[in-house]
Amino acid sequence: MGGNKKKPTQSNASKSQENKNTNKEDTKKSSTSKPQQKQKLSVLIEENQGMKTISSMKAITVQGVARTLGVKISVANNFIKNLENKNIIRNVGGFSGHKIYQKIK
Repeated sequence: MGGNKKKPTQSNASKSQENKNTNKEDTKKSSTSKPQQKQKLSVLIEENQGMKTISSMKAITVQGVARTLGVKISVANNFIKNLENKNIIRNVGGFSGHKIYQKIK
């Protein structure tokens, strides 16, 4: 069932040796370069824009707010937590990070 393996010829063996040497040199060069520092970006949701979005939603979720405002989920989660602390919205259900909120009238 198993066939014979193809034995490398002399020209193939020398080519593979050359490729291995160049790959090692490339990895050494890339590892010695200095890592770039990440920029800290601050994205905030304006309260007016956020309130317009929330007032038009039936079920207020972190994922829904993030999708409609075009921000990351962590930013939307922080915005919703701030609104909850200000007693503008309240938690009405959900589980395990998928909470559903309702606007208090």
